[in-house]
Amino acid sequence: MTQPRTRPVALAVWLVIAGVVGWWAAYSLTMERFHLLMDPTATASCDFNPLVQCGKNLESWQGSVFGFPNPILGLSGWIAPIVVGVAILAGARFARWFWLLFLAGMTFAFGFVVWLIGQSIFVIGTLCPWCMVTWVVTIPSFYAVLLHVIRTAGPSRWRRGAGAVMGWLPLLAIVSYAVIAVIAEVRLDVLDQLF
Repeated sequence: MTQPRTRPVALAVWLVIAGVVGWWAAYSLTMERFHLLMDPTATASCDFNPLVQCGKNLESWQGSVFGFPNPILGLSGWIAPIVVGVAILAGARFARWFWLLFLAGMTFAFGFVVWLIGQSIFVIGTLCPWCMVTWVVTIPSFYAVLLHVIRTAGPSRWRRGAGAVMGWLPLLAIVSYAVIAVIAEVRLDVLDQLF
């Protein structure tokens, strides 16, 4: 069995919403990067203070780790969840190999975001607002796709567990955000700097 008996409508809706939000964050960061490239003396509109800003992140080597600005990855990458979500809503059913490839893409995105979170907090020392929007949608999107793949195409002994955990996905995402917030607070003293 490679597909559940019913279409994963909630997953599809989430993928569309997350894709649109993630794409908008990537677009906004791309526009900020163009602005900074055109006027190196300018500051990004998302630079609120030394702690909460995107300019320092965009201009760091981590902001162009593959030789081009990272937001370009988001501009292209967030299209996939939108297309997959819309296709599911339209009645498409995907083969197991498709879901495994889609999961591979989401796993890359998740791993890259986790690495960027670490770089932002421990190396750059800032919290980029648009980057954080990307974090907020990437983390639950990865969990949702992972659990969907396990419950539909994983080993039979894992399927029921993945289905049960799917109902706890919002809590799993909130716990992930809380862990990031605690790490940021301990490392950057966020509350003291903001208030």
